[in-house]
Amino acid sequence: MKERKMSGTCVTPSSEYADAFSSINERPVDDISIEFFYKPHTITLLAVSIASVIYTAFVRDESSIQDNIWSGICCVVFFFLIISVLTFPNGPFTRPHPALWRMVFGMSVLYLLALLFLLFQSYSTVYEIMYWIDPNLRNFHIDMDKEYAVNCSDISVAKVWSHVDVFAWGHFLGWMFKAILFRHAGLLWAISIMWEITEIAFAHLLPNFLECWWDSVILDVLVCNGLGIWCGLKICKVLEMREYKWVSIRDISSTTGKIKRAILQFTPVQWTPVRWLDPTCTYMRFFALAQLVVFWQISELNTFFLKHIFEMPPSHPLVIARLCLIGVIVAPSVSHEEVPSQRHQKRRIK
Repeated sequence: MKERKMSGTCVTPSSEYADAFSSINERPVDDISIEFFYKPHTITLLAVSIASVIYTAFVRDESSIQDNIWSGICCVVFFFLIISVLTFPNGPFTRPHPALWRMVFGMSVLYLLALLFLLFQSYSTVYEIMYWIDPNLRNFHIDMDKEYAVNCSDISVAKVWSHVDVFAWGHFLGWMFKAILFRHAGLLWAISIMWEITEIAFAHLLPNFLECWWDSVILDVLVCNGLGIWCGLKICKVLEMREYKWVSIRDISSTTGKIKRAILQFTPVQWTPVRWLDPTCTYMRFFALAQLVVFWQISELNTFFLKHIFEMPPSHPLVIARLCLIGVIVAPSVSHEEVPSQRHQKRRIK
């Protein structure tokens, strides 16, 4: 294989792959509207952080041991997120600001470290930790959870409407978010149907999976999941058809235009069409997509096992916060950035 020379240096396939990975993992910000927010302020940040800690340490009430422990944990998390902003890479996203996604990376590291700590604790110790976090969990038992597989033959409008609760909206919003991440109707419908099969397979272990047939097939798959997938793909289509021409906020004269540009900072900088599967894809790509689907199912199943084993209500803030954290953590990992394939690399190098 021939090597291509550029400005006296040889560019090999490995170096091109390294450049492609670097451009995704450390994405530069192309349009910097306000330079103050994109310049390092390490000394200022350090001074403000130390002053905040000193002020809090001398002013706060130290009479409660539980409040002291919570304050110490919050302070550790606060400084770790500061270190994340200063040292971690940008990742594939730069909107609304790379610092936000650096903190997401930092929160993912903290979450995994917390899991490693819990891995070496006994079942009773984890229970005591959960009760320390929320003493109200002592009054909840998994048998108190809502039952859905009751009088399935008695179908009425009132009964069907009683099943359209907050979790139905959770299904809809969750699948709309998944559609924005995957952007492929075939994979989304495959995961949706496979999840209902998973619920049937584990219904003997997780009573929450017991549902009426019309609840599982009609309400879950067709209505909640189907509408979520449809709405998510429609949003993707609108973003794909949009023309992305970014202008610096300093170059906009009108106040309305400046406000609109500030709001658009919370939208993607670009939108890449996705082709997960095509006739030319290799068997390794198909195997990788199969792995993605399987691990996605395992991750969702893990949520239900955790709240069942440690007896937590589905609406508990810890459950919701964990789901939101997992959602933002996986967003960069399934980002759709174009990395040149080996075949295309060979064509360019020859």
